Amino acid sequence: MKNNSPVNRDILLEMKDIVIDGFSDDRWHPIIKGVDLTLCRGEVLGLIGESGAGKSTLGKAAMGFAQPGCRLTGGTILFDGIELRTKSEKEKQKLWGSRLAYVAQSAAASFNPAHRLIDQTTESGIRHGLMSRKDAESDAIELYKAMQLPDPNNIGFRYPHQVSGGQLQRAMTAMAMTSRPDLIIFDEPTTALDVTTQVEVLAAMRDAVERFNTAAIYITHDLAVVAQMSDRIKVLRFGEEMEEAETNKMLKNPTHPYTKSLWSVRSIEKKATSSDDKILEIRNVDAAYGKGPKVLQNVSISVPRGNTVAIVGESGSGKSTAARVITGLLPVLKGKVLFNNEPLPLMVKDRSKEQLQRIQMIYQMADTAMNPRHTVGEIIGRPLEFYLGLTGKTLETRIIELLEMIELDESFYDRLPSELSGGQKQRICIARALAAEPELIICDEVTSALDQIVQEGILKLLLKLQVELGITYIFITHDIATVKAISDEVVVMLEGEVIEQDMKGNIFSPPYPEYTELLLSSVPEMDPEWLTKLLKSRSLKN
Repeated sequence: MKNNSPVNRDILLEMKDIVIDGFSDDRWHPIIKGVDLTLCRGEVLGLIGESGAGKSTLGKAAMGFAQPGCRLTGGTILFDGIELRTKSEKEKQKLWGSRLAYVAQSAAASFNPAHRLIDQTTESGIRHGLMSRKDAESDAIELYKAMQLPDPNNIGFRYPHQVSGGQLQRAMTAMAMTSRPDLIIFDEPTTALDVTTQVEVLAAMRDAVERFNTAAIYITHDLAVVAQMSDRIKVLRFGEEMEEAETNKMLKNPTHPYTKSLWSVRSIEKKATSSDDKILEIRNVDAAYGKGPKVLQNVSISVPRGNTVAIVGESGSGKSTAARVITGLLPVLKGKVLFNNEPLPLMVKDRSKEQLQRIQMIYQMADTAMNPRHTVGEIIGRPLEFYLGLTGKTLETRIIELLEMIELDESFYDRLPSELSGGQKQRICIARALAAEPELIICDEVTSALDQIVQEGILKLLLKLQVELGITYIFITHDIATVKAISDEVVVMLEGEVIEQDMKGNIFSPPYPEYTELLLSSVPEMDPEWLTKLLKSRSLKN
């Protein structure tokens, strides 16, 4: 991070009294309410706040862009002396991708799967007439090196599906850097990454910003991450600024009560319990996708009834693949899966309705896990009809009971997913899983896309339901803080193999196996120098 002096700073972006309206419930209403924002050349501003605070909306407005369903209705946006609000779309498009760039949360959703990485990396520079195709390709390779991508001379000739999530996120940053923009908007760029990959991506992004003296707005709900990236932090809530200060000052002494509440979240610490009654056992399983190499090798995992087993590991470790094996979505080459001491048919098509009912899954992205045209009542009601045969008034009553169980009321019954917050959507997905009255629920990264306040609410809800209903959870996550909060036992996976499974207290007590130590050391801390110290210590070891 740089320490820009407030004296004689070169202001690049100045937003004053910004008002942005959003359209919902058949009307326009303000979602950004008179916010100011100033950014200097080479400076990084962190934008934080819970879901619905307006972080992404304000960040995109810094480019003169209003996302669908929004409109800029007030204020001024001066970028290097250019008033973006008075510019036409065509004039702004000349700036987008050349002087203004955007790095999204999901690189996988942002790349065209049909084109090679290097074609997409070079597109902006070529289209804006900044360089020839040959020079653009040479520059792309240099950016891949700067992003610490493996085999930088050749990785660009792969397609998006042929690289890992962390590599794709770094390639996306390289793509944003290709025209050496004056300003980059980073919108939750490491949220979906495991902790070891996140360290690499954060280091690469910070290095690139400093190397090219690029200003950046870094949007995130992860306070420890923003501490590594930002010179200043601005806190938003419900479209209004709560406070702003230099990073060190904000971390040491937040002044607003809301900011203090952000600093104090994650108070959960489940007391781990053990049990010899195993509801699920994976025994010596090998699995592969098609005729490809094995993605699981001799995997054995046991899940005690009524407990929570967290499965952790970096991208590609086999966490989600293990879930696909349990649910019968991926064929097993060798080994077996036992549920209540009975072998499960290995393919979902061979399982009975009762077997399907007993194991349910909650997915990471609640947005894509629900039909946007179905109401909340229809979404929750479907498994009640399918598994339990409920209809009419009995069905309606049970849906309302499930809404109350997830701490929502019957006013949500007729709402569509688009009318819900991120946390509310995830609660509806939990209710849908509960509707089947399962014995085991697999939670696949269910809190990774949520801010820390909403995360805490979801975790408390899951623990409450476990106590009340005796549900067993398998919790797949890359968030070590979540693992410490909710788990009884922990499974550590690497490259398709189980490194260790033990009680939570034993896993998090030294001495650690080498890979477990790597995972734990990669969890960001609320210290602005944490990343610098970590990288230095690792370089000394190497």
